[in-house]
Amino acid sequence: MKEKLTEEQLMNKKIRKKSLISFGVFFLLISVAIGVWMWVRNSEKSDGQYKPLRTVLNTNEKVNNFFFSENDLVKTYSKSEGAKNVRANGYYGNKGSHDTSVWRLRVLHSNPKNPGDSVLILCLNDILQIPKQEECFNFKCVEGWSQISFWGGCRFFDFISKYNLGTHSGNAPDKNNPEDLYKYVSLETPDGAYYVGIDMKSMIHSQTLLAYEMNEKQLPDNQGYPLRLIIPLKYGIKNLKWIGTIRFSDTRPKDYWFERGYDYDAAL
Repeated sequence: MKEKLTEEQLMNKKIRKKSLISFGVFFLLISVAIGVWMWVRNSEKSDGQYKPLRTVLNTNEKVNNFFFSENDLVKTYSKSEGAKNVRANGYYGNKGSHDTSVWRLRVLHSNPKNPGDSVLILCLNDILQIPKQEECFNFKCVEGWSQISFWGGCRFFDFISKYNLGTHSGNAPDKNNPEDLYKYVSLETPDGAYYVGIDMKSMIHSQTLLAYEMNEKQLPDNQGYPLRLIIPLKYGIKNLKWIGTIRFSDTRPKDYWFERGYDYDAAL
């Protein structure tokens, strides 16, 4: 006759059974994870990233664009909360002349009255004539660090409004007429070594600046003097320093870190 198990033996039996199931599930999940990773690693690359991962990043971009709203503002702080020693990070493209007597901003744009690209050449003083806007926000880097910093410059939207840029018609941009706006903006350093592509909706957001001041003083050279982009909606890799050229297009322009496997949108 089979001996009846004690309560303690029954409990130990249940524990062993659950342990075996847990280990089995654990090793199954590990095997699946390794299998998926091997599948990803053996897949083709697209724009510097494995194709399945690039598909995920592109999907994230579409979701972010769907929920984008001009009314969604990045949290701001008082200027007294801004760091006095602002961290400088990234020196790609820092080879052109920063002498404002020589430096010029080139804006390539389409003119309906003159087929092909027209070039608008501006000096820093032209930018200084546009009403000034200030932003103090938590600047975030993809490397994981962040820092509250205080910037001054003109809104990008005010800039393109003053010079009738960024539209197919050649008229001043109207946020209520998005069909007339180009979909993307490209910015490059004077030497062309660093470049970013950004969606127009983010560029004309009220917090996006062409900045020429930091902590109410002229931009230091290592922070992009004489002119840089400040776009709080994006990670630091999109906040291009030493702007030399601006272009508009309806197709995604090239982007330095996108070509190296990063997310094109780089949105926060």
